Amino acid sequence: MEIRAARPDDWLQIWPFFRDIVTEGETYAYPDDITAEQAQDLWTPGPDGFTAVAIDGDEVMGAALMQPNRPGRGSHVATASFMVSPAARGHGVGRQLGEYALGWAKDAGFRAMQFNAVVDTNSAAVRLWESLGFDTIGVVPEAFDSATHGLVGLRVMHRPL
Repeated sequence: MEIRAARPDDWLQIWPFFRDIVTEGETYAYPDDITAEQAQDLWTPGPDGFTAVAIDGDEVMGAALMQPNRPGRGSHVATASFMVSPAARGHGVGRQLGEYALGWAKDAGFRAMQFNAVVDTNSAAVRLWESLGFDTIGVVPEAFDSATHGLVGLRVMHRPL
């Protein structure tokens, strides 16, 4: 597996798993009826951000969006969002993208990385981020409406770089 900068033509492979993950209703608070164009705009970073893809041959296995968490006086803290194709889950794609994002943020001069909304019932993501050194700073109760579990908490997770 290789991780590289996303290219415009990668979106054709990202969109199907992006759409499926959003409509599962378990990890992202995007609208179920989000269009491919709206989603692509969300995952196209500004000048201070970067989108990477994990590929195996010509197949996109996952994607990561990395950028400042906040503008201005909060721009020294990075954030990232990750999506892994359901077909590639359990093969270390998320871990490799997470490690890549941490390296990118450190190299870009960020002081820390913060995730603002890790769904509390997404135990695989929570375990992964904890194994990469993230701490849960707090949980916002009932901030996410899980399709399976109803109202659940959203974790704020942080790691110094």
